Amino acid sequence: QVQLVESGGGLVQAGGSLRLSCAASGSIFSFNAMGWYRQVPGKQRELVATITSGGMTTYADSVKGRFTISRDNAKNTVYLQMTSLKPEDTAVYYCNADLTRIFSRRGDYWGQGTQVTVSS
Repeated sequence: QVQLVESGGGLVQAGGSLRLSCAASGSIFSFNAMGWYRQVPGKQRELVATITSGGMTTYADSVKGRFTISRDNAKNTVYLQMTSLKPEDTAVYYCNADLTRIFSRRGDYWGQGTQVTVSS
């Protein structure tokens, strides 16, 4: 009964910007952390950025200084603001939530993903 829905992906030119959104809905009791991951064909899914319930953020070295993760707690939404995009940022971006559902235990949930394509 928890759903994560990503949006905001698309096709942009190198140097451009996109903002990804991930809205969580359902029987959520609390969040521990949320994050963004990305995956390209033939490669492992990799961490992009995370944000804890306390607001602490982490970033992959490859995106540090270009991407910013943020949360709107009232809307149960996490954002990834991406600037100075590079062709190597092309991937399917997935939202992840480490959360506790009501009357349940802590667990991980994933969205369906949104495609980001950066042309050179």
